[in-house]
Amino acid sequence: MAKAAHKTTRKSASRKRTAKSSHGTRKSARVRKTSGRKTARKRAGQKWSARVTQTSDALDLKRDVFKLNSPKAIARSLKRSAEHSNRRKSNPYRSAMSMLVFYINRAGKNLSAARRKKLDAAKDELRKAFGKTAN
Repeated sequence: MAKAAHKTTRKSASRKRTAKSSHGTRKSARVRKTSGRKTARKRAGQKWSARVTQTSDALDLKRDVFKLNSPKAIARSLKRSAEHSNRRKSNPYRSAMSMLVFYINRAGKNLSAARRKKLDAAKDELRKAFGKTAN
C-alpha cells in the first residue's frame, strides 16, 4: 500500500526524477527539457540576425554597406537607404541608427578595434547628416 501513495501521473512522471539523498530519503528533482532550438537553427543553415535583416521591416540596405572604409560613406549610404526604403516603420534617422547599432551589437567581439572605431564614427556622421546632436 505504501507504494501506491508514491505513484505519480504520467505527465508529472516525465518531468520529475526521484533521487536518493545521502540520508536515504527520496527527493524529487526537476529535469530540464531542451527545446531543440539550436538544432533547428543549425538545420536551417541561417542565423537569427541574417533572417531579421532579410525579412523584417527594417531597411533595404546597399550590399556590404558596413564594410565601407569611410565613416562618412557608411552614414551617407544608411541615410539614403533609410529615406528611400518602403520597408521601414519609424522615421529615417531612427531606422538608419537602429541598423548601424544592430550590426555593431551582432558583430560583438568579432569586430576589430579599428573597425569598431570606424563604425562608432559612422554613428556621429549619421547624427550630423540628419542634423541631430549626440546625447
